[in-house]
Amino acid sequence: MSSQAVRILFFADASSVHTRRWVAAVAERGGRAVVITREPGEVPGAEEVIAIEPGKDKLGWFKALPKVRAVAREVAQRFEPTLVHGHYVTSYGLWAAACGLNVPKVLTAWGSDILVTPRESRLMRLIVNWSLHHADLITADSMDMLDAIARYHPSAPCHQILWGADTDKFVPAEPSPGFDVVSLRTWEPNYNIDVIVEAFAAFARQRPQSQARLHLLGGGVLKEALQAQAAQLGVADRVEFHGRVGDVAMVNAIQRSRVSVSIPTSDATSVSVLESMACGLPIIASDLPANRQWLDQRGGFIVPVRDVSAVTQALLTVCDAPAQAREMGAFNHQRIEREASRRGQMDAMWRLYQKLLLPRNVKVREKARA
Repeated sequence: MSSQAVRILFFADASSVHTRRWVAAVAERGGRAVVITREPGEVPGAEEVIAIEPGKDKLGWFKALPKVRAVAREVAQRFEPTLVHGHYVTSYGLWAAACGLNVPKVLTAWGSDILVTPRESRLMRLIVNWSLHHADLITADSMDMLDAIARYHPSAPCHQILWGADTDKFVPAEPSPGFDVVSLRTWEPNYNIDVIVEAFAAFARQRPQSQARLHLLGGGVLKEALQAQAAQLGVADRVEFHGRVGDVAMVNAIQRSRVSVSIPTSDATSVSVLESMACGLPIIASDLPANRQWLDQRGGFIVPVRDVSAVTQALLTVCDAPAQAREMGAFNHQRIEREASRRGQMDAMWRLYQKLLLPRNVKVREKARA
């Protein structure tokens, strides 16, 4: 299958770094891409980014469906997509499945769309079920998500494809002289940044000689509350709120740190965890199936959700046993190089795209839909 034949109409969040990386990977492999989104933004590698019904209200996803179909038809006339790919099953996946184009459809689950949202209502479960049953290929980045998807009994093949870590950029380096701790997660309720701040403050009180600093990346709505918490706990001068940063600043923050903390309440495989592992850091992670898939005692610490004392104890262990921490980091780096490089994962996705477009597969789908 020629690369020129891979023309993908993406339904995805243009403001997300994950969308940008995925589209860039397609362009690097000779494919072409157009993105339909609710969140306007630049997507390197995309020939066009089209915003429909900007905003975040849930009703907007349904109100926009006639517009989605009209725009998809118009794009198809000039772009002639060979594939449609929806990222996030309960929103963009719905748009992709309902766009009306008679081409193979790929859906990628991101996490909450499979693990959390279907629990909210019967309507959301019906949407997930309908979208999955209109897909020709389904991917997710953790085995627990694939298990959850399997309960809907979709007819499409399902594969684990990780977002992966860029192992050319995210590499080990010499950390800063003090004890720097990094969190790359968004400042939203699900990610329990308040627990990290409280545990860090407890650690700093017990190890005042450590010159500890906490670096918070990601940004989010809880910034003011977290800043107030840090001030109340007496660590405002030790907590740096970096917000959203690019890859270079992110790499620098990870490389200068001794440990990375990721303790969400719900999550699929976290790119930030993989990137921290690639940089050779031990990880403190919440006890979730996706985290247990990548971490055990050889690479870090699995802690109960929202357990401040467990996070504090893990920080103390990393500080007090630097040789053990270095061994954990080295183990993590080697594992990511071997199993979760972004390059390798996108190569695998490219092969799935091309397999989906093989003439015999197209004919089978057309017959099934006749």
